[in-house]
Amino acid sequence: MNNHRRQLVALARPVYFGLLASVAAGIINTVWVSRIGGPAVAAVAVATGAENVLLGVALVFGSGTTVLVAHARGARDPGGMRAAVRGGTALWALVTPVVAGGGFLLREPLSRLVLDDGPAVSLATAYFALSMPGIAVFFAQQLVDGILKGAGDTRTPMRLALLANGLILVCDPFLIRAYGVQGAAASTVLCRAVALVMGLVVLRRNTMLRSSVGSGRALGRGTALGRVLSTGLPMAADFTVRQGGTLVLVAVVARLGVTAVAAYSIAYKVMYVATMAFYAVRQAASIHIAQLRGAGRDERRAVGREAVVVSGAVGLVAAVLLLVTAPWIMAALGAGPEVAHAGVLFLRCVGPYLVLMACCIALGGVFEGSGGAPALLRVTLLGTVVQLVSAYGFAGLGLPGVCLALALAMAVQCGLVLVLLRRAGRGVQEDAGASWAGVSV
Repeated sequence: MNNHRRQLVALARPVYFGLLASVAAGIINTVWVSRIGGPAVAAVAVATGAENVLLGVALVFGSGTTVLVAHARGARDPGGMRAAVRGGTALWALVTPVVAGGGFLLREPLSRLVLDDGPAVSLATAYFALSMPGIAVFFAQQLVDGILKGAGDTRTPMRLALLANGLILVCDPFLIRAYGVQGAAASTVLCRAVALVMGLVVLRRNTMLRSSVGSGRALGRGTALGRVLSTGLPMAADFTVRQGGTLVLVAVVARLGVTAVAAYSIAYKVMYVATMAFYAVRQAASIHIAQLRGAGRDERRAVGREAVVVSGAVGLVAAVLLLVTAPWIMAALGAGPEVAHAGVLFLRCVGPYLVLMACCIALGGVFEGSGGAPALLRVTLLGTVVQLVSAYGFAGLGLPGVCLALALAMAVQCGLVLVLLRRAGRGVQEDAGASWAGVSV
């Protein structure tokens, strides 16, 4: 196996299982909450949806710190590693009170923004009363994970995710039964806090990070914060644009009727099993390429090629499996006959999109790790516009038309990313990449 491919697989595997554990815990959490009633399920769905949006905020300091720590690690620059950690921590301390405090104060208007008046609004408000202050724990965990990943340790974040979500599965039945929706929020925050404490312990014991303390030239906290912000902001914006495009696409699908929306929602969640693997490869490529660049090695094309092989193989296997097993999947998820029929049709048509998405998402990690995230963001913006416009135009074809729009948009993004990567390989200055890569953090 190629050395780059071996490294990508080693880094990506733990990331994938950590993501998978979070999704599984969320599904089981919903099952427990559903015993309280429909309004409770709606309230928790709104709250968790808000957290997914806020994950984009956490990526600013989480992913930004990951890339800069990996770069300093490759350059064997303890001072740069220390600066990256200081900058990420300072940015976390600046952003967290604003998000947590603002979310707590606006918890009721936020609930009413999405839900109609009724029991669901009061339940969502009660959930936010605990979950919004608990964002501080969630954000801190993202930062700790980002530091460890940048240091080349993706196994510890996986173990912490398994610990937190395992504890949630144990605590949920008791706390939800005793305190209802607020019990679900308390369970999530408390169990994440336990994992965070363990993560901080591991962080203090990490010899590589400990050796960076007091090493190298001093760097102002403001300068370090600015570097993390400039590195992480385009990456966070890319994630937010993709999430926003997905939400707007639901509105387009809604024009096809309730059955189409239900089938699309179920099928898209099934696809998470594959798409999380793509994002795991993306993170692995980002970490690996940042370390190589720090060591003075520009191997973007080689790493990109191996990332496409790994992620594309997963996408191809997923597409074939969905094509064959779609009827059994929809039946196992309890979908009614009409929803199941529409869902099977979607899953059988979505294969080309999955393969293209696998390649595009994986290549994105090469840009993020080399400082080319601003260029990648522009590609994502264009692709999202193409996706929404074509989905609206192809809506008359039903869900197959939506699949066609998704594949077309992803093909455009893949083509543009490949052009940018080819130019980078020829030594052409990558937008915002060369200036960042030349700076020793």
